[in-house]
Amino acid sequence: MSIIKIKKFFLFILFLFLIPSSAMAGDLLLKSLGHGSFLIKGKEKSVLINPFKAIGCASDLNEPKGINSDFILASSKLADEGYNPNDQLMFVKPGVYKFEDILLNGIEIPHDRVGGRRFGMATVWSWEQNNLKIVHMGGAAGEMDINSQIILSRPDILFISIGGGFKSYNGSEASDIVKKLKPSIVVPVHFMRGKNISDNCDFSNADFFLENMQDFKVKYLGKSFEINSKRIDKNTIYIFKD
Repeated sequence: MSIIKIKKFFLFILFLFLIPSSAMAGDLLLKSLGHGSFLIKGKEKSVLINPFKAIGCASDLNEPKGINSDFILASSKLADEGYNPNDQLMFVKPGVYKFEDILLNGIEIPHDRVGGRRFGMATVWSWEQNNLKIVHMGGAAGEMDINSQIILSRPDILFISIGGGFKSYNGSEASDIVKKLKPSIVVPVHFMRGKNISDNCDFSNADFFLENMQDFKVKYLGKSFEINSKRIDKNTIYIFKD
């Protein structure tokens, strides 16, 4: 090996030691498990979002059982978003928590349009993983106050319900939330796929939401997708398969 090559090799090793760990965060895997449930897997930790029992709008889906994760974040203890038969570590109540190096912030927002009087309050989660700010509003359907807006604003990835019904934002409400929070990437959840609307589910499809999101480009994905924290898309909607 020549002297020049040796110098370059040692400079590269020195660079690896000096750069901050956040700069080497690598890819963040988003894997759709159906309904509003996702596995979010980074270099160090895996988070399971809103595991469900196959009832209601999720009745034709496979329940996310046997998923390896460090912990669960749930919007509530309702069976379609807080199903935890194996009694895994699950955060569901609002508050500030720390799991090793991940700081979790849970904020209360009504789960319906009548101040939570019908379905109670949902917990909206905000945390940072692989140097990306993530907000999950899968269980919210009520108004967001200014304090919540400040805490949740400008996420890199925003999960939000769009299908309407009794306990999800509809397309217009969800688009208003997106415009207030200004995320880079939007991942819609809780909506019917395709044009056929099921009789046993009060969700609509994504059309109404997309009509209100003309400033965003849309990417249709499979069940999983990797995001590089240093090359994140801007003003993009990711539509995952259930």
